[in-house]
Amino acid sequence: MKRTILVARKEILSYFISPMGYIYLVIFLSVTSWLFMRGFFLMNQADMRDFFTLLPWIFLLFIPAITMKLFAEERKSGTLEIALTMPVNEWEFVLGKFLASFLFFTFSIFLTLIIPVSISILGNLDWGQVIGSYIGTLFLGAAYISIGMFASSLTKNQVVAFILGAIITFFFFIIGERLVTISLPQGVASVFQFLGLGYHFKSIARGVLDTRDLIYYLSFIAFFIFLTYYVIKEKRP
Repeated sequence: MKRTILVARKEILSYFISPMGYIYLVIFLSVTSWLFMRGFFLMNQADMRDFFTLLPWIFLLFIPAITMKLFAEERKSGTLEIALTMPVNEWEFVLGKFLASFLFFTFSIFLTLIIPVSISILGNLDWGQVIGSYIGTLFLGAAYISIGMFASSLTKNQVVAFILGAIITFFFFIIGERLVTISLPQGVASVFQFLGLGYHFKSIARGVLDTRDLIYYLSFIAFFIFLTYYVIKEKRP
């Protein structure tokens, strides 16, 4: 566990010693705030549902941007092979990378709290729904990160890792949406819904923490972390 934390610490520092981390935060906060607030005053209601409806789609681009360098950059520079020859096993290395990305993502989400705080001053905001939506956002973000990390482990090119991560994430998000399931037989539609990341996010965002949703996300995240571990293990010198 200690070595996992050391890997995570090194990785999290890389986000903040580089301008890219700050650029990401500024662009993410600017885009999410602008897209939400431009319609908020037209509704004239103290409600954040539209904000959390936008987030899964915004994450399709922003989270692959967080994860694309995790392994691709190290493979390109040759430092991945060096790191894997040190006294750290593959699980510690992969979990450390995941933890760092998740903490950076969580920090970016924490900064958006200024939006509900501001809205609560203007009107009677349902904080129960907001808190549930933020919990769902963290689970959804962790799932996106696990996919992006896996994509980054497959290639030396960060752009390829970004595109591949975005495509896989989009597939698992859209598969459970009504747009896809409406024309399918009931049994197949139910399976597709259960596999969809967005379906479980909406369930948690309603403010109800269903065990099935939590198990789904934890299993999904563990599956892609395991795939990443397998890829890295196969490439270990």
